[in-house]
Amino acid sequence: MVAVSNAMVALHKTQFGRGPRTARSNLAGPDTLVCVLENALLPAERALVELGEQQRVREARIAFQAATADHFITAVEQIIHRKVRGFASGIDPDNDLIFETFQLAPVESDGAGHT
Repeated sequence: MVAVSNAMVALHKTQFGRGPRTARSNLAGPDTLVCVLENALLPAERALVELGEQQRVREARIAFQAATADHFITAVEQIIHRKVRGFASGIDPDNDLIFETFQLAPVESDGAGHT
């Protein structure tokens, strides 16, 4: 899952001008992929958090992620060779964490129990 983490960092860097310092991607069951990005907030976003404006940071980040969702979905599909059924991005501004979550299409079996 290192390739997925690297792709998420690169996409954040492209979209926001700065990537997170750390990223970790893991499967959460057979069909859910979660990437946790740490230390990803921009300096202006950190300033907003210090002013108690966490909701503004959430709203802006979620809007940006919705506008660029296709880039994130395409990257994951190309890396793991599975179709993404759904994508959601979440943020915890107080702890400088971003969660990129992908619901994957189930792997089809060949009828003999093989995938």
